[in-house]
Amino acid sequence: MKLLYQQMLAFFAVIFTTVLVFGLAFIQFSTRMVYQDTWKQLEGYADSVFQQSVVINSKGEFAGIRLSGLQHSERLLANQAVHFTIYNKQNAIAFPKDDFSPKINKTQWKKLQKGQTLTTRSDRRLNQVGRKTHPTTDVIKPYRNEDGKLIAAISVGSPVANIESNIRKIRHNLLIAFLISGSVSILIAYALAKYSVSRIDCIRKAAHKIGEGNFDITVPSRGNDEIDGLAADFNHMTQSLKASNEEIKRQEQRRREFLADAAHEMRTPLTTINGLLEGLTYDAIPEESKEESLQLMSNETKRLIRLVNDNLDYEKIRTNQIILNRHDIRVQDVVKNLVEQLQKKADEAKDQFVVQVPKKVKAYADYDRFVQIMFNIMQNAIQFTTNGTITVAAQNDAKQNAVITVSDTGIGMTDEQMKNIWERYYKADASRKNTKYGESGLGMAIVHQLVKAHGGEIKVASELGKGTTFTVILPPNAQ
Repeated sequence: MKLLYQQMLAFFAVIFTTVLVFGLAFIQFSTRMVYQDTWKQLEGYADSVFQQSVVINSKGEFAGIRLSGLQHSERLLANQAVHFTIYNKQNAIAFPKDDFSPKINKTQWKKLQKGQTLTTRSDRRLNQVGRKTHPTTDVIKPYRNEDGKLIAAISVGSPVANIESNIRKIRHNLLIAFLISGSVSILIAYALAKYSVSRIDCIRKAAHKIGEGNFDITVPSRGNDEIDGLAADFNHMTQSLKASNEEIKRQEQRRREFLADAAHEMRTPLTTINGLLEGLTYDAIPEESKEESLQLMSNETKRLIRLVNDNLDYEKIRTNQIILNRHDIRVQDVVKNLVEQLQKKADEAKDQFVVQVPKKVKAYADYDRFVQIMFNIMQNAIQFTTNGTITVAAQNDAKQNAVITVSDTGIGMTDEQMKNIWERYYKADASRKNTKYGESGLGMAIVHQLVKAHGGEIKVASELGKGTTFTVILPPNAQ
């Protein structure tokens, strides 16, 4: 069964049940009210008959019946199919003198003596020839004197057919109202079900489009009910899928670039080595140049080894396969050692180191990996700076984080270059692909992964033509 019909059936069942229960309750209430109104009216007739026909003596006792007043009441009530009977205090019928009148049993008479008014809904009687008449509803009302003694009782009855006629009219009107409300409920149930199903169908169509690869889909959501909540979650999922799809495309592009760059980086030294080997094989290289050729082959081989090692190192770091032996390190000692190692390269580039690292500054890190981080950043500064200054500063902030900055006055970077600087084989200066420093394009990618492995953060700020600043933030020991 379709959801539309399920919803429609559910709505209709609720509305139909409500109307049915209301209708049955209304019939019961109306029937009770009709009988109560009838009994109240019959009590009024009994009071009128008592006042016009019953004679009370000076002692407050039943003295007889005034027929003149009674005949007028009898004719008036007979026109309305209402009969009445008068009983004296001995429970004997004082009027009329026939067998049509109902008998009052002892239990009923005791209640009358206590002042209770008795009512019956359906009472079949025998007429003068012993046949049953139509059922009637009766009121038997007692009348007492000032001493509280029963002096007379009057029974007034009306055919139940009169009451049932009124009840049938109420039921007929209620049936018409029920049919109308049932028809309206079907229309309302259909409209509500159609509305709910259309909203779900909207999400289904959107899901189908997403399955076809269209992620630019948004389902309307006002945030009022559960379906709106589902639509909001669906939109969030769509945005996540779109972002994931774009990231997959970007990663695929980077993978292709990585393979191309790796092949290029390896092809150059391999071509050099192959050419030199052929020259040596066929004695195409002069004797005095053979030593230089062997040295060049050795350098290219080491370059290949570094390239392979850097790739393996990057993957180990990225996949958390390295073990960090962290402890407090004096940053000044590390920086001074690195300055000594890189001074020759800085001199070749006509760069000057400025160190602003107090002795008390410490970093909680793995020593070898921390040296690797600083070496790559400082070497990168030398690579992109000529006739400039490289400043290394460090401090411990209020939270005892180690904050190390390496600033240069080199060529700087654009926003696009800063965005891609952490990617493997990305080089901000394409013209420097074949330089002897940082030729693999993996240095900053390794730095980024190592800082993350330490639970730290690395930031870069740069202005084209004015220089670049790298900031490394390493957290303290958590113990």
